[in-house]
Order: sequence, then C-alpha cells, then structure tokens
Amino acid sequence: MELLNEFEEKIGYQFQNDRLLRQAFTHSSYANERHMGKQTDNERLEFLGDAVLEIVASEFLYHRYPDYPEGELTRLRASMVCEPTLAFCTRDLNLGKYLLLGKGEDQTGGRERKSILSDALEAVIGAVYLDGGFASAKEFIVRFVLNDIEHKQLFFDSKTILQEIVQGNYEKQLHYVLIKEEGPDHDKKFVVEARIGEKAYGQGTGRTKKAAEQEAAYQTLLKLKHQIPQNNGGGPCI
Repeated sequence: MELLNEFEEKIGYQFQNDRLLRQAFTHSSYANERHMGKQTDNERLEFLGDAVLEIVASEFLYHRYPDYPEGELTRLRASMVCEPTLAFCTRDLNLGKYLLLGKGEDQTGGRERKSILSDALEAVIGAVYLDGGFASAKEFIVRFVLNDIEHKQLFFDSKTILQEIVQGNYEKQLHYVLIKEEGPDHDKKFVVEARIGEKAYGQGTGRTKKAAEQEAAYQTLLKLKHQIPQNNGGGPCI
C-alpha cells in the first residue's frame, strides 16, 4: 500500500479505488504464481488503456500539427504509442519499481523489460480512466506520455536520424561496437557504443543488441545536438 501511495503522489492523482491501481501493476506471472485467477492481472486494463491512449494521442497530434496530412499523423502516432517509446516514458516514473511480478519474471529482469513496462503503463491509463473518467486519463497521458514529444521522436527514430546526420556531416562512418555482454542466456544484457570512425560518442545498454544500439544512438544525438547546424529543410535535424 505504501508503494501505491508513493506512486499516486508521483503522478498527482489519488485513486478512489486502490484495487484498480494494484491490478494495473499486477503482471500475469504474479497472478498465476498465486493462483489469483486470470481476471486479476493487468491485461484487461491494458486493453482499455491502449484504446484511450490512441484517441488522446490522435486528438493531441491533430491539434498540434494542423498542417500534417493523415499519413504523417498516423506515422507520428505510431511512433508515440509503440512499445519502445512507452517503455521510455516509464523512466521518469520509475514504473518498474511498482510492478508485482512472479519470482521468475522478477529474477530475469522483468522490471526492465520493455514489453512489461509498456503494458503496465497502458494498464495504469486504463485504471485512471475507470477511476476518474476520460478527463483524468487525458491529463495523465498528456503529462507523462505526450510531454517532451521532440525528444521522444528523437529516441524512436534515433538510429535512422543519426545515420543520416553522420552521412551528411562526417567523412567517417557510423558503426556500433559491442563492448560488453553479460548475464545468462535467458537474461542477457548488452552494452554498445556508437562510434563515428574510431571516436566513441554514446553508450547504450539493453536486453538485445538492437535495444542497446538504439539507446547508444539516442545518447549520441543528445551529444551532437549543439554541434550540428539545424536543418531548416525537410531532412533530419536535431
């Protein structure tokens, strides 16, 4: 209960029904381990939260980008509500700390797994919606998912954006170097550096090489932000 109260303070929302928030944090592995029944985990709340998130994101982008055609709005929405970006959104909330996981899932890094984090975030949205209505859910989404949208776009497209920037501004090539691999097969952790030529710029950690490369690319873009001239045309810029 203490952790739930801590989370409520963090998001600035007080649940009338605490059971909804507890359910939002209950992973199926925890429910199965304790024979709690299928309807006690967060999957139904995730289903609901996904729908609420899509309509709020659609309205937000519709008003924020009045000149964007339907196809561009669809692409942008997809990048904002996909698993890696939603997991990225949970960092500020330290959402993994509050999850109820089965022992096996917990021991194999479930609190950092992007699929679990993104699902839990959608479940929290569903819980807020049921507890406080659409306005409360919208406020949560705008504050914790749709905030700082430029950085989140940068994170989602980091490898592509970095590749194009390096090609346009550097003579040397961009490549990724695996500098560390640790953990058993079921719980691997990879550490990757993004290098331009032989110079290392950003470092990323992930449970797959691809995830580590994405993080390394994002960290590199943040470092290059003040070094690369801004592009006023249609190409990539940071």
